[in-house]
Amino acid sequence: MRITRPLLMLMHLLHAGKPCTAVHTRLLYQDITNSNGNGEIHFRGVRLHVESPETSVSAVQGSNATLPCHYRYEPELSVPRRTRVKWFWQPVVGEGTEKDVIVALGSRLRSYGDFKGRVRIRRSVQGDASLVINPLLIADKGRYRCEIIDGLEDDSVTVELKFQGRLLPSAESWKEGLDWCNAGWLADGTVQYAVSVPREACGGMDLAPGVRSYGTQHKTRARFDVFCFTSSIRGEVYFLQHPLKLNFTEAVDACVQDGAQIAKVGQLYAAWKLVGLDQCDAGWLSDGSIRYPIVQPRLNCGPPEPGVRTFGYLPKYLKYGVYCHKPKW
Repeated sequence: MRITRPLLMLMHLLHAGKPCTAVHTRLLYQDITNSNGNGEIHFRGVRLHVESPETSVSAVQGSNATLPCHYRYEPELSVPRRTRVKWFWQPVVGEGTEKDVIVALGSRLRSYGDFKGRVRIRRSVQGDASLVINPLLIADKGRYRCEIIDGLEDDSVTVELKFQGRLLPSAESWKEGLDWCNAGWLADGTVQYAVSVPREACGGMDLAPGVRSYGTQHKTRARFDVFCFTSSIRGEVYFLQHPLKLNFTEAVDACVQDGAQIAKVGQLYAAWKLVGLDQCDAGWLSDGSIRYPIVQPRLNCGPPEPGVRTFGYLPKYLKYGVYCHKPKW
């Protein structure tokens, strides 16, 4: 039977007495080449199923995540078919336009945008189309749709990627020693800052330690810093072992000579909270403050609770140690 595929499809629709409109079908077709080299289409009652055992995956920024996606046929096929796997990303909030993440056809792969070089299809077993992201960036949070296309058939499943983390400042963080005198935005639109050591420049000496709030501010006209959160730390924060105590300028230079940079306040807090940095030695940080992290409270290392201790902002000619940060990519 020497009828081309388009003509055969047209005849099928006309024979059914239906207009030639686009129809989503869940019936697959199989190409069979006869001895004369003519391709024929045979419709079969085979269905494609795309599934995920999890509707959401939680991970930490800077680590990796695997978003599960598996496809199968019912009934099972004896010979694997050639399929196209494509992943899309969409923000959780609103109905933003889907963005391409990666497409795979056989051994050929192509990733897009900020996902380039960070994504792959796992393919651990037949039918595995799971998406692996490494490393995770904060902007990766959202809904991911796994689409499988096989000839005339397609199906998809959606998995949400969530981040584990904690927004700062909070009452709990302040109790742990967070002290930051610059007011900053939080996700709820309020502007706040946390003070452990009362001082004139931070609301005055008469106010007790705590989390100060400017309340809700205009989100486009008002100008403030911003408090961010992290659930991982990329690199190493450490107390520099140096034979001498250093003033602030010397501390900055000492970190550079060690192949690092003087650590920021947030980096020290992340190292203390996430990797358990415990050092009973006060050291300079990049903002000019002097602090040290304590995980296991002990004699001569401050209060009986864990936290990041602070000496506040002392004259920069005074001599202390220094905390450095060495990035690792």
